[in-house]
Amino acid sequence: MTKIAIVAGEASGDMLGAHLISALKKQRKNLSFFGIAGPKMMSEGVQTLYPMERLSVRGYFEVIKHLHGLLKLRKALLAQILIEKPDIFIGVDAPDFNFWLERKLKKHGIPTIHYVSPSIWAWRGGRIHKIKRAVTHMLALFPFEPALYEKVNLPVTYVGHPLADELALRPNKRAARGLLKLRQDELVIAMLPGSRQSEVQQHAEFFVQTAELMTEHHPSAKFIVPLITRKTRDIFDRALAKSSNHELEMKLLFSHAHDAMEAADFVVVASGTATLEAALLKKPMIITYRMSTISWWLLKVMRYIPYVGLPNILANKYIVPELLQKDATPEKLNATMISMLEDKKRLKEIKEIFTDIHRTLKQNSAKKAAEVVISYLP
Repeated sequence: MTKIAIVAGEASGDMLGAHLISALKKQRKNLSFFGIAGPKMMSEGVQTLYPMERLSVRGYFEVIKHLHGLLKLRKALLAQILIEKPDIFIGVDAPDFNFWLERKLKKHGIPTIHYVSPSIWAWRGGRIHKIKRAVTHMLALFPFEPALYEKVNLPVTYVGHPLADELALRPNKRAARGLLKLRQDELVIAMLPGSRQSEVQQHAEFFVQTAELMTEHHPSAKFIVPLITRKTRDIFDRALAKSSNHELEMKLLFSHAHDAMEAADFVVVASGTATLEAALLKKPMIITYRMSTISWWLLKVMRYIPYVGLPNILANKYIVPELLQKDATPEKLNATMISMLEDKKRLKEIKEIFTDIHRTLKQNSAKKAAEVVISYLP
């Protein structure tokens, strides 16, 4: 039996890991998996030694608060992996946790594969030499990443993005509208304020005020807002209750972010993976984000590139506007949205560029990643 140790730290990594394990099992029999996994990886047969939630800590202060427990867990996990002597280790994202593990395991002669390159192209570029000491082979999701690793002779394979494999090249707006009970002929604007409470706190009133301004120009516009928890929904509800426009049509949804974007004519999105999903759905969008002054200052100091949104990073130019921090005002957001909606030529160009990006990222990523893993197995 070939043993594979695998560690994922959050829901997106759990999904990637599950796809990879499924592809591995199609290509090779007698594989066993253990490590840290979420429900999707566990359903593929991974024996999890610790709950994945222990690793899902975000934000500087939260990490500091849980640091002692994380370091203790990581040390214990290393000891267990060394006892089991796996044939290979796969770290799925979670770079700060996994690179340390990978460095230690590599010293013990265990090949280490890291799935998802960290954003060294955006900041902390000096990490690449530490990464080389930890990683036997890097699996990159984006086509511009391999060149960075090739410079330091670290084996790397571009495998594409699994989201591009999952989504159809032509989105089905009509079906999504039917699902969400929206009329086919109305102007629908999806607003995604983020998944964390702090993000929704920053964006809720700002989005409501923007919607109020937009209805002055498009009185029948419908706004849909997907929120993923009761707490984030409560925050948005409170912001909506302050609106003086009682005819404002804002439909709050539990989850359904994908359906909301697919149904929309236009998307307003806080930066993150949702910007890539909106691009793969070929939606014109504005990327907007507000954060604390300290976090904004840190971001500006550490950032290498002028863009924050993945669609612009992938195109290496401003395809869609980014209204950040001081530029993130209801007036600017509304005016930019109206201008884009009225510019049919620009909307067509955005759709064409996003279609090209989709084709580039659609690589059957799980199969490609599995082939790399198998090349290191005995």
